[in-house]
Amino acid sequence: MSQTDQLEGAPLIKPSTTDHPLHEQIVEACRSVYDPEIPVNIYDLGLVYTIEITDENEVDVTMTLTAPGCPVAGEMPGWVAEAIEPLAGVKQVDVQITWDPPWGMDMMTDEARLELGFM
Repeated sequence: MSQTDQLEGAPLIKPSTTDHPLHEQIVEACRSVYDPEIPVNIYDLGLVYTIEITDENEVDVTMTLTAPGCPVAGEMPGWVAEAIEPLAGVKQVDVQITWDPPWGMDMMTDEARLELGFM
C-alpha cells in the first residue's frame, strides 16, 4: 500500500476543536483580522483552516493566504496571534501558514461572497 492510498479519504484540512469553550471567541477574534487587499475578514474568506485548542488552552491556528506572493505574508500570522492572545483563558497562540491545500474562492462563506459581489 502506497502513502497515497493511506491518505485517501483523509480530509485535506484537519478539523478544528469546535467543542472547546474558547472556540467561538477565537473565531470572533479571527474575524477581527482583515486581508488588507480584500474588505472581508480572514475567517469568512476561508483563510483559517484549523483552530486547535488543547486542554491547557494552548491555541494552534493553521491558515493560508489568498496567494503565495501576498504582501502581508510575513505579518499576517502575528496579526492573528495578537487578536487571539488577549482572550481570557488563552495560554499560548501559535499560527502557522500552509499552502496545502491552496486557497480557493469556494472556501469563502456566503457572507463573504455576497460582500464581494459573487452572489
